[in-house]
Amino acid sequence: MDSVARMRAKQAHPGLALCGIRKAFGPIVALDGVNLEVKSGEFLTILGPSGSGKTTLLKIVAGFELPEEGDVLLGGEDMTFTAPARRNVGMVFQNYALFPHMDVRHNIAFPLEVRRLPQDEIDRRVRTALELVDLKGYEQRFPRQLSGGQQQRVALARAIVFDPQLLLLDEPFGALDRKLREAMQLEVRRLQRHLGLTTVFITHDQEEALILSDRIAVMDHGRIQQIGLPRELYERPANAFVADFVGESNVLFGSIAAMREGHAEIGFDNALRLTARADLAVGTRVGALIRPERLRLGAAGTQSINRLCGEVIETIYLGTSHKYRVRLTNGTEFLVRLRAPASQASAEIGTSLTLDVAPEDVHVFRHE
Repeated sequence: MDSVARMRAKQAHPGLALCGIRKAFGPIVALDGVNLEVKSGEFLTILGPSGSGKTTLLKIVAGFELPEEGDVLLGGEDMTFTAPARRNVGMVFQNYALFPHMDVRHNIAFPLEVRRLPQDEIDRRVRTALELVDLKGYEQRFPRQLSGGQQQRVALARAIVFDPQLLLLDEPFGALDRKLREAMQLEVRRLQRHLGLTTVFITHDQEEALILSDRIAVMDHGRIQQIGLPRELYERPANAFVADFVGESNVLFGSIAAMREGHAEIGFDNALRLTARADLAVGTRVGALIRPERLRLGAAGTQSINRLCGEVIETIYLGTSHKYRVRLTNGTEFLVRLRAPASQASAEIGTSLTLDVAPEDVHVFRHE
Protein backbone atom coordinates (compact mmCIF):
# COMPACT_ATOMS: atom_id res chain seq x y z
CA MET A 1 0.00 0.00 0.00
CA ASP A 2 1.46 3.42 -0.95
CA SER A 3 1.64 6.32 1.54
CA VAL A 4 -1.39 8.17 0.13
CA ALA A 5 -3.60 5.06 0.24
CA ARG A 6 -2.39 4.28 3.76
CA MET A 7 -3.23 7.80 4.97
CA ARG A 8 -6.72 7.59 3.45
CA ALA A 9 -7.29 4.22 5.10
CA LYS A 10 -6.24 5.64 8.47
CA GLN A 11 -8.67 8.52 8.11
CA ALA A 12 -11.59 6.48 6.82
CA HIS A 13 -11.42 3.30 8.90
CA PRO A 14 -11.13 3.77 12.68
CA GLY A 15 -11.99 0.09 13.20
CA LEU A 16 -10.18 -2.68 11.31
CA ALA A 17 -9.03 -2.53 7.68
CA LEU A 18 -7.45 -5.41 5.77
CA CYS A 19 -5.90 -4.35 2.48
CA GLY A 20 -4.86 -6.88 -0.17
CA ILE A 21 -4.06 -9.71 2.24
CA ARG A 22 -2.42 -12.70 0.58
CA LYS A 23 -1.14 -15.87 2.26
CA ALA A 24 -0.08 -19.22 0.82
CA PHE A 25 1.12 -22.45 2.38
CA GLY A 26 3.29 -24.00 -0.30
CA PRO A 27 1.13 -24.42 -3.43
CA ILE A 28 -2.10 -23.81 -1.48
CA VAL A 29 -3.32 -20.20 -1.56
CA ALA A 30 -5.19 -19.66 1.70
CA LEU A 31 -5.95 -15.97 1.15
CA ASP A 32 -6.03 -14.39 -2.27
CA GLY A 33 -6.00 -10.59 -2.02
CA VAL A 34 -8.58 -10.10 0.75
CA ASN A 35 -9.91 -6.58 1.35
CA LEU A 36 -12.16 -6.08 4.37
CA GLU A 37 -13.34 -3.15 6.48
CA VAL A 38 -14.88 -3.50 9.95
CA LYS A 39 -16.42 -0.34 11.37
CA SER A 40 -15.78 0.74 14.92
CA GLY A 41 -18.29 -1.00 17.22
CA GLU A 42 -19.48 -3.36 14.49
CA PHE A 43 -20.10 -7.10 14.87
CA LEU A 44 -18.88 -8.63 11.61
CA THR A 45 -18.99 -12.36 10.94
CA ILE A 46 -16.69 -14.16 8.53
CA LEU A 47 -18.72 -17.12 7.29
CA GLY A 48 -17.42 -19.97 5.20
CA PRO A 49 -16.83 -23.72 4.96
CA SER A 50 -13.73 -25.50 6.25
CA GLY A 51 -10.73 -24.56 4.14
CA SER A 52 -12.19 -21.26 2.96
CA GLY A 53 -9.42 -19.21 4.64
CA LYS A 54 -11.42 -17.63 7.46
CA THR A 55 -9.26 -18.94 10.33
CA THR A 56 -6.05 -17.97 8.52
CA LEU A 57 -7.45 -14.48 8.12
CA LEU A 58 -8.23 -14.31 11.83
CA LYS A 59 -4.70 -15.43 12.72
CA ILE A 60 -3.25 -12.68 10.54
CA VAL A 61 -5.44 -10.10 12.29
CA ALA A 62 -4.30 -11.46 15.68
CA GLY A 63 -0.64 -11.57 14.61
CA PHE A 64 -0.17 -15.35 14.83
CA GLU A 65 0.46 -15.48 11.06
CA LEU A 66 2.13 -12.89 8.82
CA PRO A 67 0.78 -12.06 5.35
CA GLU A 68 2.99 -12.34 2.29
CA GLU A 69 1.29 -9.26 0.89
CA GLY A 70 -1.07 -6.64 2.24
CA ASP A 71 -1.63 -4.51 5.35
CA VAL A 72 -3.49 -4.84 8.64
CA LEU A 73 -4.70 -1.50 10.02
CA LEU A 74 -6.25 -1.32 13.48
CA GLY A 75 -7.63 2.02 14.59
CA GLY A 76 -5.86 3.51 11.58
CA GLU A 77 -2.44 2.22 12.72
CA ASP A 78 -0.40 -0.31 10.73
CA MET A 79 -0.22 -3.53 12.77
CA THR A 80 0.89 -5.85 9.97
CA PHE A 81 4.14 -6.89 11.64
CA THR A 82 3.34 -5.96 15.24
CA ALA A 83 3.69 -8.78 17.78
CA PRO A 84 0.37 -10.28 19.02
CA ALA A 85 0.93 -9.07 22.58
CA ARG A 86 1.23 -5.46 21.37
CA ARG A 87 -1.94 -5.35 19.24
CA ASN A 88 -4.48 -4.75 22.03
CA VAL A 89 -6.68 -7.51 20.58
CA GLY A 90 -8.79 -9.88 22.70
CA MET A 91 -9.41 -13.40 21.43
CA VAL A 92 -11.68 -16.29 22.41
CA PHE A 93 -10.70 -19.69 20.99
CA GLN A 94 -12.98 -22.64 20.29
CA ASN A 95 -11.30 -24.67 23.06
CA TYR A 96 -11.23 -21.59 25.40
CA ALA A 97 -7.45 -22.04 26.08
CA LEU A 98 -7.83 -21.48 29.84
CA PHE A 99 -4.87 -22.17 32.14
CA PRO A 100 -5.85 -25.37 34.01
CA HIS A 101 -3.57 -24.61 36.99
CA MET A 102 -5.10 -21.15 37.56
CA ASP A 103 -8.43 -20.39 39.19
CA VAL A 104 -11.01 -18.16 37.50
CA ARG A 105 -9.68 -14.97 39.03
CA HIS A 106 -6.11 -15.55 37.93
CA ASN A 107 -7.17 -16.66 34.45
CA ILE A 108 -9.01 -13.39 33.95
CA ALA A 109 -6.27 -11.30 35.62
CA PHE A 110 -3.46 -12.80 33.50
CA PRO A 111 -3.50 -10.23 30.64
CA LEU A 112 -3.56 -7.40 33.20
CA GLU A 113 -0.61 -8.85 35.11
CA VAL A 114 1.34 -9.17 31.85
CA ARG A 115 0.69 -5.46 31.29
CA ARG A 116 1.95 -4.78 34.85
CA LEU A 117 -1.11 -2.86 36.01
CA PRO A 118 -1.33 -1.88 39.70
CA GLN A 119 -2.91 -4.56 41.89
CA ASP A 120 -5.89 -2.43 42.90
CA GLU A 121 -6.64 -1.74 39.20
CA ILE A 122 -6.36 -5.46 38.41
CA ASP A 123 -8.79 -6.30 41.23
CA ARG A 124 -11.27 -3.67 40.04
CA ARG A 125 -11.20 -4.81 36.41
CA VAL A 126 -11.52 -8.50 37.31
CA ARG A 127 -14.57 -7.75 39.49
CA THR A 128 -16.16 -5.79 36.66
CA ALA A 129 -15.46 -8.52 34.11
CA LEU A 130 -16.91 -11.21 36.39
CA GLU A 131 -20.08 -9.18 36.81
CA LEU A 132 -20.38 -8.62 33.06
CA VAL A 133 -20.27 -12.37 32.34
CA ASP A 134 -22.39 -13.27 35.38
CA LEU A 135 -19.68 -15.26 37.19
CA LYS A 136 -19.45 -13.36 40.46
CA GLY A 137 -18.68 -15.87 43.24
CA TYR A 138 -16.74 -18.24 40.95
CA GLU A 139 -13.36 -16.54 41.49
CA GLN A 140 -11.68 -19.49 43.25
CA ARG A 141 -12.92 -22.29 41.01
CA PHE A 142 -10.65 -24.00 38.52
CA PRO A 143 -11.57 -24.66 34.86
CA ARG A 144 -12.14 -28.39 35.56
CA GLN A 145 -14.85 -27.39 38.08
CA LEU A 146 -16.81 -25.39 35.51
CA SER A 147 -19.32 -26.34 32.84
CA GLY A 148 -18.56 -25.67 29.18
CA GLY A 149 -20.70 -22.53 29.21
CA GLN A 150 -18.98 -21.24 32.35
CA GLN A 151 -15.53 -21.90 30.86
CA GLN A 152 -16.55 -19.92 27.81
CA ARG A 153 -17.65 -17.02 30.01
CA VAL A 154 -14.24 -17.04 31.72
CA ALA A 155 -12.51 -16.98 28.33
CA LEU A 156 -14.74 -14.08 27.26
CA ALA A 157 -14.01 -12.17 30.50
CA ARG A 158 -10.27 -12.66 29.98
CA ALA A 159 -10.58 -11.36 26.40
CA ILE A 160 -12.36 -8.13 27.39
CA VAL A 161 -10.80 -7.36 30.80
CA PHE A 162 -7.98 -5.21 29.34
CA ASP A 163 -10.37 -3.11 27.19
CA PRO A 164 -9.20 -4.30 23.76
CA GLN A 165 -9.64 -2.31 20.55
CA LEU A 166 -10.81 -5.46 18.79
CA LEU A 167 -12.41 -8.73 19.90
CA LEU A 168 -11.84 -11.89 17.83
CA LEU A 169 -14.09 -14.94 18.30
CA ASP A 170 -12.92 -18.16 16.65
CA GLU A 171 -15.98 -20.48 16.52
CA PRO A 172 -16.40 -20.18 20.31
CA PHE A 173 -19.72 -22.04 20.46
CA GLY A 174 -18.62 -25.21 18.65
CA ALA A 175 -18.20 -27.34 21.79
CA LEU A 176 -21.57 -26.43 23.33
CA ASP A 177 -24.89 -28.25 22.99
CA ARG A 178 -27.58 -26.53 20.94
CA LYS A 179 -29.58 -24.97 23.80
CA LEU A 180 -26.50 -23.61 25.56
CA ARG A 181 -25.03 -22.44 22.26
CA GLU A 182 -28.16 -20.40 21.49
CA ALA A 183 -28.11 -18.88 25.00
CA MET A 184 -24.42 -17.94 24.70
CA GLN A 185 -24.94 -16.41 21.26
CA LEU A 186 -27.41 -13.94 22.73
CA GLU A 187 -25.19 -13.34 25.76
CA VAL A 188 -22.15 -12.51 23.62
CA ARG A 189 -24.20 -10.21 21.41
CA ARG A 190 -25.61 -8.40 24.45
CA LEU A 191 -22.14 -7.94 25.93
CA GLN A 192 -20.68 -6.75 22.62
CA ARG A 193 -23.38 -4.11 22.25
CA HIS A 194 -23.05 -3.04 25.88
CA LEU A 195 -19.30 -2.50 25.55
CA GLY A 196 -19.38 -1.21 21.95
CA LEU A 197 -16.59 -3.63 21.02
CA THR A 198 -15.46 -3.91 17.42
CA THR A 199 -15.83 -7.67 16.89
CA VAL A 200 -14.87 -10.20 14.22
CA PHE A 201 -16.55 -13.57 14.59
CA ILE A 202 -15.58 -16.74 12.70
CA THR A 203 -18.11 -19.49 11.98
CA HIS A 204 -19.19 -22.06 9.42
CA ASP A 205 -22.76 -22.01 10.80
CA GLN A 206 -24.90 -19.80 8.55
CA GLU A 207 -27.82 -19.67 11.01
CA GLU A 208 -25.46 -18.46 13.73
CA ALA A 209 -24.13 -15.78 11.39
CA LEU A 210 -27.62 -14.54 10.51
CA ILE A 211 -28.60 -14.30 14.20
CA LEU A 212 -25.52 -12.46 15.49
CA SER A 213 -24.16 -10.19 12.82
CA ASP A 214 -24.40 -6.55 11.84
CA ARG A 215 -22.78 -7.63 8.56
CA ILE A 216 -21.51 -10.93 7.15
CA ALA A 217 -18.54 -11.58 4.87
CA VAL A 218 -18.92 -14.92 3.05
CA MET A 219 -15.60 -16.57 2.15
CA ASP A 220 -14.68 -19.39 -0.21
CA HIS A 221 -11.31 -20.46 -1.62
CA GLY A 222 -9.46 -17.59 0.05
CA ARG A 223 -11.69 -14.86 -1.35
CA ILE A 224 -14.61 -12.87 0.00
CA GLN A 225 -17.58 -13.73 -2.18
CA GLN A 226 -19.98 -11.16 -0.77
CA ILE A 227 -20.26 -8.73 2.15
CA GLY A 228 -23.58 -7.36 3.33
CA LEU A 229 -26.35 -7.23 5.87
CA PRO A 230 -27.72 -10.66 6.87
CA ARG A 231 -30.96 -10.01 5.01
CA GLU A 232 -29.10 -8.89 1.86
CA LEU A 233 -27.09 -12.10 1.75
CA TYR A 234 -30.17 -14.24 2.31
CA GLU A 235 -32.53 -12.42 -0.04
CA ARG A 236 -30.09 -11.28 -2.73
CA PRO A 237 -26.97 -13.50 -2.87
CA ALA A 238 -24.38 -12.36 -5.40
CA ASN A 239 -23.55 -15.78 -6.83
CA ALA A 240 -24.33 -19.50 -6.70
CA PHE A 241 -21.98 -20.22 -3.82
CA VAL A 242 -23.57 -17.64 -1.50
CA ALA A 243 -27.08 -18.70 -2.57
CA ASP A 244 -26.34 -22.33 -1.73
CA PHE A 245 -24.29 -21.75 1.43
CA VAL A 246 -26.50 -19.19 3.19
CA GLY A 247 -29.77 -20.92 4.06
CA GLU A 248 -31.73 -23.65 2.31
CA SER A 249 -32.22 -22.96 -1.35
CA ASN A 250 -33.47 -24.08 -4.72
CA VAL A 251 -30.99 -22.85 -7.34
CA LEU A 252 -31.52 -23.44 -11.05
CA PHE A 253 -29.28 -22.39 -13.95
CA GLY A 254 -30.48 -21.22 -17.32
CA SER A 255 -30.58 -18.14 -19.55
CA ILE A 256 -32.83 -15.17 -20.22
CA ALA A 257 -35.22 -16.20 -22.98
CA ALA A 258 -37.27 -12.98 -23.18
CA MET A 259 -37.77 -9.61 -21.48
CA ARG A 260 -41.18 -8.00 -21.00
CA GLU A 261 -41.66 -4.75 -19.02
CA GLY A 262 -39.03 -5.44 -16.36
CA HIS A 263 -39.83 -9.15 -16.13
CA ALA A 264 -37.48 -11.83 -17.42
CA GLU A 265 -38.57 -15.20 -18.73
CA ILE A 266 -35.87 -17.69 -17.84
CA GLY A 267 -35.48 -20.92 -19.75
CA PHE A 268 -33.83 -23.99 -18.28
CA ASP A 269 -32.40 -27.09 -19.96
CA ASN A 270 -35.18 -29.31 -18.57
CA ALA A 271 -37.96 -27.31 -20.30
CA LEU A 272 -38.88 -25.45 -17.10
CA ARG A 273 -39.80 -21.78 -17.47
CA LEU A 274 -39.85 -19.15 -14.72
CA THR A 275 -40.68 -15.44 -14.74
CA ALA A 276 -38.73 -13.11 -12.44
CA ARG A 277 -38.19 -9.42 -11.92
CA ALA A 278 -34.88 -8.63 -13.62
CA ASP A 279 -33.26 -6.32 -16.14
CA LEU A 280 -30.81 -8.40 -18.15
CA ALA A 281 -30.14 -8.92 -21.83
CA VAL A 282 -31.70 -11.84 -23.65
CA GLY A 283 -29.25 -14.73 -23.71
CA THR A 284 -27.55 -13.85 -20.40
CA ARG A 285 -26.62 -16.93 -18.39
CA VAL A 286 -28.19 -16.70 -14.95
CA GLY A 287 -28.90 -18.52 -11.74
CA ALA A 288 -32.38 -18.37 -10.24
CA LEU A 289 -32.83 -18.72 -6.48
CA ILE A 290 -36.12 -19.65 -4.81
CA ARG A 291 -36.12 -20.05 -1.03
CA PRO A 292 -38.25 -23.02 0.15
CA GLU A 293 -40.51 -20.79 2.27
CA ARG A 294 -41.34 -18.57 -0.76
CA LEU A 295 -43.27 -21.38 -2.45
CA ARG A 296 -47.02 -21.50 -1.79
CA LEU A 297 -49.77 -24.00 -2.44
CA GLY A 298 -51.56 -23.09 -5.66
CA ALA A 299 -55.28 -22.47 -5.30
CA ALA A 300 -57.57 -24.54 -7.53
CA GLY A 301 -59.28 -22.60 -10.32
CA THR A 302 -56.75 -19.75 -10.28
CA GLN A 303 -53.96 -18.86 -12.68
CA SER A 304 -50.35 -18.14 -11.77
CA ILE A 305 -47.34 -16.79 -13.68
CA ASN A 306 -45.12 -19.41 -12.07
CA ARG A 307 -47.06 -22.61 -11.43
CA LEU A 308 -45.18 -25.80 -10.59
CA CYS A 309 -46.72 -29.25 -10.28
CA GLY A 310 -45.08 -32.26 -8.71
CA GLU A 311 -45.15 -35.19 -6.30
CA VAL A 312 -43.97 -35.35 -2.70
CA ILE A 313 -40.99 -37.72 -2.39
CA GLU A 314 -39.94 -36.80 1.18
CA THR A 315 -41.73 -35.18 4.09
CA ILE A 316 -40.34 -33.79 7.38
CA TYR A 317 -42.38 -32.34 10.24
CA LEU A 318 -40.57 -29.41 11.90
CA GLY A 319 -43.15 -28.26 14.43
CA THR A 320 -43.97 -24.84 13.00
CA SER A 321 -43.64 -25.99 9.40
CA HIS A 322 -43.66 -28.97 7.07
CA LYS A 323 -40.66 -29.45 4.80
CA TYR A 324 -41.13 -31.40 1.60
CA ARG A 325 -38.93 -32.58 -1.22
CA VAL A 326 -41.05 -32.39 -4.34
CA ARG A 327 -40.20 -33.85 -7.75
CA LEU A 328 -41.72 -31.75 -10.52
CA THR A 329 -43.23 -33.30 -13.62
CA ASN A 330 -40.04 -32.48 -15.59
CA GLY A 331 -37.84 -34.23 -13.00
CA THR A 332 -36.55 -31.14 -11.17
CA GLU A 333 -36.50 -31.51 -7.37
CA PHE A 334 -37.55 -28.64 -5.12
CA LEU A 335 -37.38 -28.07 -1.38
CA VAL A 336 -40.66 -26.62 -0.08
CA ARG A 337 -41.38 -25.29 3.42
CA LEU A 338 -45.03 -24.65 4.31
CA ARG A 339 -46.54 -23.40 7.54
CA ALA A 340 -47.96 -26.15 9.73
CA PRO A 341 -51.31 -25.21 11.35
CA ALA A 342 -52.22 -27.50 14.26
CA SER A 343 -55.15 -28.91 12.30
CA GLN A 344 -53.11 -29.72 9.20
CA ALA A 345 -51.32 -33.05 8.81
CA SER A 346 -48.23 -33.47 6.65
CA ALA A 347 -48.76 -34.42 3.03
CA GLU A 348 -47.84 -38.06 2.53
CA ILE A 349 -45.21 -39.33 0.13
CA GLY A 350 -46.81 -39.66 -3.30
CA THR A 351 -49.20 -36.73 -2.80
CA SER A 352 -49.51 -34.37 -5.76
CA LEU A 353 -48.81 -30.70 -4.98
CA THR A 354 -49.46 -27.57 -7.03
CA LEU A 355 -47.06 -24.76 -6.11
CA ASP A 356 -46.88 -21.07 -6.96
CA VAL A 357 -44.04 -18.58 -6.60
CA ALA A 358 -44.30 -14.85 -7.26
CA PRO A 359 -41.85 -13.29 -9.77
CA GLU A 360 -40.45 -11.01 -7.04
CA ASP A 361 -39.58 -14.12 -4.99
CA VAL A 362 -37.31 -15.46 -7.74
CA HIS A 363 -33.88 -13.86 -7.26
CA VAL A 364 -31.77 -13.76 -10.43
CA PHE A 365 -27.97 -13.40 -10.56
CA ARG A 366 -25.48 -13.62 -13.37
CA HIS A 367 -23.81 -17.02 -13.71
CA GLU A 368 -20.83 -17.35 -16.01
